[in-house]
Amino acid sequence: MSTEKHITSIGGQAIIEGVMMRGPFKTAMSVRKPDKGIECEIIDNGTKKHNAFFRLPIVRGCVNFIESLVVGMKALMFSANFVDVEEDSEDEKESKFDRWLEDKFGDKIKDIVIYFSIALSLVLSIALFILLPTAITQGLQWILRKIGLSSAANTGTFISLTEGVVKMAIFLTYMYLVSKMEDIRRVFEYHGAEHKTIACYEAGEDLNVQNVKKYTRFHPRCGTSFLLFVMIVSIILYALLPKFNGAEYNAAQRMLLRMGTRLLLLPMVAGISYEIIKLAGRSKKKCVQFLTKPGLWLQRLTTREPDDSQIEVAITSIKAVIPEDKESDKW
Repeated sequence: MSTEKHITSIGGQAIIEGVMMRGPFKTAMSVRKPDKGIECEIIDNGTKKHNAFFRLPIVRGCVNFIESLVVGMKALMFSANFVDVEEDSEDEKESKFDRWLEDKFGDKIKDIVIYFSIALSLVLSIALFILLPTAITQGLQWILRKIGLSSAANTGTFISLTEGVVKMAIFLTYMYLVSKMEDIRRVFEYHGAEHKTIACYEAGEDLNVQNVKKYTRFHPRCGTSFLLFVMIVSIILYALLPKFNGAEYNAAQRMLLRMGTRLLLLPMVAGISYEIIKLAGRSKKKCVQFLTKPGLWLQRLTTREPDDSQIEVAITSIKAVIPEDKESDKW
């Protein structure tokens, strides 16, 4: 009998006091309610298939990224419904704006909020991790020119290296600061429960708390690793872009052209990052496994050891999405 480890395509996400798991056919969102019970909602992923173009390498990474954002935001909104928030007043009334939104959009308001939240998060991410590093690099170039170091400031090496260092510094600082927030710490504990539960399932053991506790909270196919790959791939690809340092460009034009080319290349960055993490997830070659190491190190910030009750929630979610035929969820 084969003892080869089952590598699953089932993936998850920590949500507010819970875990979302997405299998090949179903998605489950399980939340620990204030009364200590577990609420689990299971939805069908549908049978709609992407056409051949959207299944192409690189392209499929962009499609998967957008789909993950939508499903993740829906899961977060589901979990938010169970947060135990004390009302300021029993007589608190719905605002006129709330009533106007409900009258205007009706049942569609939830979808509008989801897609608006996704759009806002993308805009903020682009501003923080793409536009800001470009602006800082441009500012440093200006300073170097003013002090007579134009030759150094205009080199492609300086621009690429500076932008890469700034981008990585912002990313790591952001992750560190977020990891120190008390409310986020709970989410990161559920993140650890998600990873440990998937590892237990892949090892072929029964899904119970004692078995799950034995496994590591670090997983090579984690979204944290994907984000780190996005950072690294973007640094490499952006280094190949034109620098627009010619005399025909002024400072404002250089800034706009650099930001514009980076935005245009963003789908390629996401697609390549997806292919790398997909390769790393199924390959046993040491050179490929080495690529996962930085992501595993970063998970020391984005995961925490869960308690038994959090593991129970993760087990509830994964059991709900495991297909009858295990071949269906192979990575």
